[in-house]
Amino acid sequence: MPSTVFHAALAGLVAAALLGDEFDARAVAVAAGATALIDLDVFLGWYVIGAHRAAFHTLLLPGAAAALLYYDTRIRRESRLRSKWGTYGSRVAWTAVAAVTFAGIGPDLTFNGANLLYPLHDQFYAFDGELYYSTDRGIVQTFVDLEESARGTTRETQFYTGVDPQPGSAGADAGGERSPERIFPVVANGDQLIVVVTSLVAVAGRLLGQQG
Repeated sequence: MPSTVFHAALAGLVAAALLGDEFDARAVAVAAGATALIDLDVFLGWYVIGAHRAAFHTLLLPGAAAALLYYDTRIRRESRLRSKWGTYGSRVAWTAVAAVTFAGIGPDLTFNGANLLYPLHDQFYAFDGELYYSTDRGIVQTFVDLEESARGTTRETQFYTGVDPQPGSAGADAGGERSPERIFPVVANGDQLIVVVTSLVAVAGRLLGQQG
């Protein structure tokens, strides 16, 4: 399972790629912080069945944010965002939306899935296929297959996390059996470790370059 550390690291790479001359520590913190915030729906799982990877992992959130930003920065006669923060604020806001979408929701979508249109459409999807070229079959992809990608509703799909290791169970905290082991992942495999280290090097390199 992609950890919050991994999501934040990937958000750092998105920020390094998109911010251009507006890149600084505060802008990176905004992008990484916005990306990390969507994982807070894990706490809603204590009260709403299946809320984790649904409540804040819906594409409706970055979609609504993008629509508001577009209206404010492209349609409105005088942008409130630009009037207060200038071009810097606009660039950081758009980067944060991209980071939430691709660094926050994206990795979870490819690992066990996310509820992309919740609450309008309660259905988890997992795009964990592959793309390759075969000399016999040509180009083969198994990502886009909605029937295979559908993984159930919020009542049918819960995720085990360090915050909620037994979703839907009373557990020790509610007077049940002894407390189960809680595991809080940092990196789950070598690929994630490479991304985290690469992000640290890239972000640190750009920040140090600005100081020089």
